[in-house]
Amino acid sequence: MLRPVLFATACAGLACTAGPALAELDDAVANALALYQAGRSQDAFALLIPLQATRAGDADYDLALGIAAADSGHPAEAVIALQRVLAIQPDNAQARAELARAYALAGDIDTARAEFDTAMQDPSLPDPVRQRFDQIVRNYDRQIAGGGSDVSGFLDLTSGFDSNVNAATDLDSIVIPLFAGFGPGQLGANAQATDAAYLEAVGGISAVSGVSRQTRLFGSLLANIRENLEAGFDQAAATGTAGVAHTLANRDVVSLSVQGQQFWLGGDSFRQAIGVIGQYTHRLEGGRALSVSGEVFRQNFDNDPLRDSNRYGAGVTYAARTFVLSAAGGREETRRSAGDHLSYTYGRANLAFELPAGDRVAVVGGIGGQIRGYDADDPLFLTAREDEQLDASLGLKFRMTGNVYARPRVTYTRNWSNIALYDYERFTASFGIRAEF
Repeated sequence: MLRPVLFATACAGLACTAGPALAELDDAVANALALYQAGRSQDAFALLIPLQATRAGDADYDLALGIAAADSGHPAEAVIALQRVLAIQPDNAQARAELARAYALAGDIDTARAEFDTAMQDPSLPDPVRQRFDQIVRNYDRQIAGGGSDVSGFLDLTSGFDSNVNAATDLDSIVIPLFAGFGPGQLGANAQATDAAYLEAVGGISAVSGVSRQTRLFGSLLANIRENLEAGFDQAAATGTAGVAHTLANRDVVSLSVQGQQFWLGGDSFRQAIGVIGQYTHRLEGGRALSVSGEVFRQNFDNDPLRDSNRYGAGVTYAARTFVLSAAGGREETRRSAGDHLSYTYGRANLAFELPAGDRVAVVGGIGGQIRGYDADDPLFLTAREDEQLDASLGLKFRMTGNVYARPRVTYTRNWSNIALYDYERFTASFGIRAEF
């Protein structure tokens, strides 16, 4: 992060501790700086901001307020406070560097770069600090030119146990209304819940490239393969995405992408899907964001044309530092009227979290629910299917070394359906190793 770099280098090079020594400051400023140095920037800002009406123009106060405001997600207040410092002390290189950082946080990279240029003209600036500032300026130049290119990815290897690999009922027989006169019908092995150990590999790579200061191209490829040992129902999928994202003047981001997926079941091609996704993300203070999205997909099923469908959906997501809350709804509509009993409307909500529990470990998990209502009566069960599904997961994320993590996890799924064939319960326990680059 830019903040620790600026604070550490500026203080070392300019012989300061965010201003004059604490002993020389009044209690309010000294207490605020102590809070800041303890990592409590928001508390420091909350202590100082109510005093602005009477203390504005005091260089020590304004510098402390500017530092705390910038570090707690209030760049506009930081810019104003630091400008007051420079109005009184135009040669204050630290205040100018902090002002540059505040402009950068507010999204004004051009002004941030200009302020750093001015700070670097101070002949008293030590060489180590000058070199660090020069690196920051080069980074700004890179952003102004579009941000350059970046590639990242991951590989996740998992083994575990699944109590119901085929998401099927645990009943061995059911009554089919269309054939009720014949009594309960015996279900085949593939229609009953099957447990098995499994191996799974998931990998992905993504790339982003700036074409201008505000516009970036992005793309990704995600693939996974899962083998259920001695049980069948093996699965594999490959998903490719490509799109463009544009950052607006208020730092909100709008993006549009195309996505295609191929899914295999039991080693055979099962489904293809291709569609368009649009998203608008509004950035909030403290690293939070609120997004709305919409999607349109076309799905084709091999050897089952009645299931070919168009899928429409919209959702909203709130992302914070430790959790993501999302809700979505939409419709999957078959393209042939004979498949109306497979068309459905859905709604879902999900909460996912990652809570630090130490320097190298975090608790991860989530809980979500989904409802689905189908359009027409099932031809065998003579009623329209209705499902309610609950999903939950809980695990740990251990940092083993660098960007390599160990991830033990358990999951639980319960699907309630008014048609017994689709009513099921599922539990998994797994251990995985994940490497990120």
